Amino acid sequence: MAKVSIPPFRPVHPSPAALITCADADGKPNIITLAEVFNISLRNPVIVAVAVRPATYSHGLISATREYTINLPPTSLTWAMDRCGTTSGRDGLDKFSAYGLTPLPAKQVKAPLIAECPLNIECRVTDIQRIGDHDLFVAEACEVHVDEDKLNPDGSLNAEKLDLIMYVAHEYWSIGRYLGRHGYTKRK
Repeated sequence: MAKVSIPPFRPVHPSPAALITCADADGKPNIITLAEVFNISLRNPVIVAVAVRPATYSHGLISATREYTINLPPTSLTWAMDRCGTTSGRDGLDKFSAYGLTPLPAKQVKAPLIAECPLNIECRVTDIQRIGDHDLFVAEACEVHVDEDKLNPDGSLNAEKLDLIMYVAHEYWSIGRYLGRHGYTKRK
């Protein structure tokens, strides 16, 4: 099959679609939808990052407080997730109330968790880097929460039960079928 060149917009797919919460100095929360969510360091410490356009309301909140939470939504929240990413909280919109989401207090940061998301990561920003047209908020994952019923008996995450949303070519998709565990080709 022949290869053709296309413009290099989001050439790496898929990305997780995530609901990022942040809060102002008084604790008033906001939610932004991002597909620019990354694992940077997997241990000692666990470092994650999100890339946010400087013009967004959430960018200002995260810059000021240096905290956010990553909330990975299940497919049942696709509508709410899309609305959180296409509306602004700058003028006082309470996205939790407007889109049927429930804030839960985080343990280590002011930004709340989203109860309906099965996986939540509390993040404390350690570095901010301008990269192209976005700022990368690099953060230590200081607390991770998961719905207990989304775990396998050995304590690992069950991808099928998490039922997370992926972002591919401006479209939302669910995770497909199981193909194998990392390193399966080396096992006997």
